[in-house]
Amino acid sequence: MNLLHVIASVNPVIGGTIETVQQLGGTLVSRGHRNEIASLDPPDVPYLECSVPIYPLGPTTLKYAFSRRFVPWLRDNRRRYDVVIVHGLWQFHSFAAWRVLRNSDTPYVVYTHGMLDPWFKTHYPLKHLKKLVYWPWAEYRVLRDAKVVLFTCEQERILARQSFWLYRCNEIVASCGTARPEGNAELQLKEFLSRYPQLRGKKIVLFLGRIHPKKGCDLLIDAFAKVLGKHHEWSLVVAGPDQVGWQAALNRRAEQLGISSRITWTGMLSGTSKWGAFRSAEIFVLPSHQENFGLAVAEALAVGLPTLISNKVNIWREVEREKAGIVAADTFAGSCALLQKYLDMSEIDRSTMRRRAYQCFERFEIGQAAERLEMVLKSILKGPDRTIEMRPLATDPRPAVRAVSGSRD
Repeated sequence: MNLLHVIASVNPVIGGTIETVQQLGGTLVSRGHRNEIASLDPPDVPYLECSVPIYPLGPTTLKYAFSRRFVPWLRDNRRRYDVVIVHGLWQFHSFAAWRVLRNSDTPYVVYTHGMLDPWFKTHYPLKHLKKLVYWPWAEYRVLRDAKVVLFTCEQERILARQSFWLYRCNEIVASCGTARPEGNAELQLKEFLSRYPQLRGKKIVLFLGRIHPKKGCDLLIDAFAKVLGKHHEWSLVVAGPDQVGWQAALNRRAEQLGISSRITWTGMLSGTSKWGAFRSAEIFVLPSHQENFGLAVAEALAVGLPTLISNKVNIWREVEREKAGIVAADTFAGSCALLQKYLDMSEIDRSTMRRRAYQCFERFEIGQAAERLEMVLKSILKGPDRTIEMRPLATDPRPAVRAVSGSRD
């Protein structure tokens, strides 16, 4: 199959959606399919390297990310693709795909990536009112006319029905996941600790994700001080981009609690450094208030790292059922319970949890997610062979499109 992934941006700082797209695309390529990405990014940004070709169709205007180039480009090139896969909602790329494809013979499917979670309705009511205005004529139609709407887990599918009264689509749970870590584990660990020598010999609580109120970083800092404040062998690593300028306030809070010297802020980690952080940690903690899938949770499981998460991380049932971690409420008390329960465990029980974490990862390995998506797409195309030869682009978005083999470091 020839597949086009449509996404608002491939900027890795924004979140895990592009990481999912890259990993799905790379795995589908290994299964014999061709994958390309169309985004609304300007063509001169520095983060366009990917394992598959990218067509940047920006620049954009407004927060809605409107692009004059996207609709003409997709109209001219849609016949090159067997299926178009739309990732995410609420920006121009999804509505534009609907405009071009709804009455065409090129089917499209949609991954919502948690963007219909009712958490946003209750915590950002003004934004939700704006969404209500264009939901009936935009995103509702995008979902209604898609061949299928894909959810990464059952919890996401259930929650998606609770945000808007007007809701109609063909729902399928297609799973999600991540690749097994590659590279030398000892070298990854050595590289990370050489960058942060103050962590040698420490038991590390790892948070890896965007520094954003949604992620519950403040709960983690308060709980760390309460439960582990007197246990000086423990350190906290906060790894991720400061997306909304919150880190300074969090650090002031840590100073008030007397634990600022025990927190290491690394910024965004990727490649060897990221896997070194996972391998150096004792536990991974994510007390998030809303988490569609939790790619970092799957990555932690991939190295056998016990995952301590809130029950707002949509795969919490799988983690709890497999006894691969600990689950509690997304509150201060719940966050304290996560750490205290692990602290009270025997070493035998901790070892068992690490083994179960490895086992739990099997359900989130990217190959299974790609296989499931492949089955869904083939079912859409069943009947006469619709495979289309990849012809030259009708409208090339720029002179050279970067396509870099291998994984992004």
